[in-house]
Amino acid sequence: MSRVVQRIEDKLGARLLNRSTRRLSVTEVGRDYFERAAAILAAAEAAEAAVAHQIQEPKGRLKVTAGAEFGTTRVDGWIAEFLQAAPKVTVETEYTNRLVDIIHEGIDVAIRVGELSDSDLSARKLGEVGYGLYASPDYLRRAAPPDDVAELMRHDLIMHTPRGRPSWTLVNGPRTERITRTPRCTVNNTVAALNLALSGLGIVQLPRYMAELHVKSGLLQRVLADWARVPAPVHAVFASTRYMDPKVRGFVDLAAKRFPIIALQVTAVGGRSETQ
Repeated sequence: MSRVVQRIEDKLGARLLNRSTRRLSVTEVGRDYFERAAAILAAAEAAEAAVAHQIQEPKGRLKVTAGAEFGTTRVDGWIAEFLQAAPKVTVETEYTNRLVDIIHEGIDVAIRVGELSDSDLSARKLGEVGYGLYASPDYLRRAAPPDDVAELMRHDLIMHTPRGRPSWTLVNGPRTERITRTPRCTVNNTVAALNLALSGLGIVQLPRYMAELHVKSGLLQRVLADWARVPAPVHAVFASTRYMDPKVRGFVDLAAKRFPIIALQVTAVGGRSETQ
């Protein structure tokens, strides 16, 4: 080893180690050389791994978790398409609204809607979910549609409140309004909120990808189109981007490719085409 270091020093024309009869110590030049060389080797190793993972066929079990509503309405479709393209992969899903510990529970990919908390996990943003206010035509025949956000206080509201006091924070450009009142119905599930709105029980706030199909069929109408909650980001969360398993990379790539389809679901509102 000493001879190898000596040859490197002769080549560089610089001392990398201070030597004495009792000890060795790294010079400042030697430390800088080591750190730069280690970074180069790590980059080369990562490049080789990336190429290898791209040409490897996805295989094995893929464990995916997502929120119950988003999972059953969106992630199911991504999984079906991925399994058709990757015949050697099997998928295990857990759709739950609890925060899953990815590392300790052995999850490969978590699809999360909303802001992410700080962590050592890696994440790839897939897009955003837009929201709107909706009611059935039957309800709007019985209660005149609101012309201003303040008029929501006189309407029957259906609120999705997983925890905390029922309220909506709605934005319209620079304006922000907080609607806090006792709703006609309180639910902890978005699908339940949708079903109650379809039954004519009041105004509801829903993800647009979930509501607009019913608008198109005439079962729901959008109200106060300029007002809605701030869009929620959607991320694919996984353990690490380094040495990413081909099945994980393949599924995340597919999700990122397919997510914009949500935003392309359009409906004619007020004579114009709207997208999320």
